[in-house]
Amino acid sequence: MAVRPILQIGDPRLRQKAKRVSRIDDSIQRLIDDLIDTMRAAQGVGLAATQVGVPLRIAVIELPPGEPEGPKPEVIVLINPQIVRTSGEELMDEACLSIPGFAGEIRRFRNVTVKALNRQGKEFRVKGTGLLAQALQHEIDHLDGVLYVDRAERVEKLEERAPSQQAHPPSQAASQ
Repeated sequence: MAVRPILQIGDPRLRQKAKRVSRIDDSIQRLIDDLIDTMRAAQGVGLAATQVGVPLRIAVIELPPGEPEGPKPEVIVLINPQIVRTSGEELMDEACLSIPGFAGEIRRFRNVTVKALNRQGKEFRVKGTGLLAQALQHEIDHLDGVLYVDRAERVEKLEERAPSQQAHPPSQAASQ
């Protein structure tokens, strides 16, 4: 297990569409462990493999304590995730570990259902609302080479944020 460097905006690897995982072996398990360690070290809510320069469809999410939306207390591991259902929309405050120091308001689905494989290769579905729905969409966007600023209605309205506000801004920013 190791903490890996997180790629920053401007790195072309963040714009690559990740490849599907065909086999879950020891190297994939190590990558998942590294993603969890890196996400926690950066005090993020989620992290996609593309953010550490690995173009595979893997992401991890861990909601902060006290968030009612998610399964507790485990980390959600998503391999080859796909959004299969959405409903409602709302403007949400969002930040990203690959765009440090900034946050912005974007439109996201309020509710999502995602189908994925867990780290044992078993298919499961996770339904998310609130911060979990936002984090699921944010991480899957990363796997498709999309950053939250691409979805911002007004990029010029991005706000600078102090590092202490970056991980969990006052509203419900998913800091992936």
